[in-house]
Amino acid sequence: MREPGQRSADVLVSGVGASGRLIVCPTPIGNLEDVTLRVLAALRDADVVACEDTRHTRVLLDRYGVTASLVSYHEHNERARASELVNRMLGGEVVALVSDAGMPLVSDPGFPLVSAAVAAGLAVEVLPGPSSALTALVASALPSDVWRFVGFLPRKRGALEQVFAAPETVVAFESPRRLAASLAVLAAVDPARPVAVCRELTKLHEEVVRGTASELAARYAEAEPRGEIVVVIGGAPAPSGLDPAAVDAVRTLVDAGARARVAASVIAELTGASANALYREVAT
Repeated sequence: MREPGQRSADVLVSGVGASGRLIVCPTPIGNLEDVTLRVLAALRDADVVACEDTRHTRVLLDRYGVTASLVSYHEHNERARASELVNRMLGGEVVALVSDAGMPLVSDPGFPLVSAAVAAGLAVEVLPGPSSALTALVASALPSDVWRFVGFLPRKRGALEQVFAAPETVVAFESPRRLAASLAVLAAVDPARPVAVCRELTKLHEEVVRGTASELAARYAEAEPRGEIVVVIGGAPAPSGLDPAAVDAVRTLVDAGARARVAASVIAELTGASANALYREVAT
């Protein structure tokens, strides 16, 4: 019987190299104190640390006195480097994979290496740690029981509108330069949609701004934000099932001065739609 917390031998040892394996290590998204003890131990024990930017990773390692051997692993060389690293693991070496911040593979390099290691029969161990997507989701105060991470928001309007049509909470990365334009598209689709813009999470100037799509679109149209941004968007409302023409007719009467409840009753009588549903549609 294994001791509590002990991993089975077949999990840790597979493939040609008896001890060769890959350890995926998430790193702090801002505050260096967020690194875990397990990650530091893995970085100390690894034969080589594959990282996006060796200079960036060295800052973290120096902070904690870790003298590890580093090799660059980024979007421009990851496929070629993956083959090299897999061969080293097959020879018995332990490779630790990190990105500049957060969990590797989550909008960061690493997928070719992980998939190649698995294909070669090597053990892949993933350590828990900081994630800007999860941090923003919780900070947004939006529903988190069902949610979708989409990476960086698409640039084309049609693709953006498809993302914004998701019924669950959406978490996305966005460039400060494109934030206002993306929010403007959402405001045009659904001005009342709840949104949270999470900026510089865990850093000195951390900021979480919550509001409607129209409010935040106006705010960021006036002043472009700085730093790294995660946007959290409330899910799209379920279709009401009402005839859009009936809803438009109620709104026309309301705009002309009629009370919403009376207007809804009149149009319901003419169309057979639910007066309560029509009223809720124009009153929200």
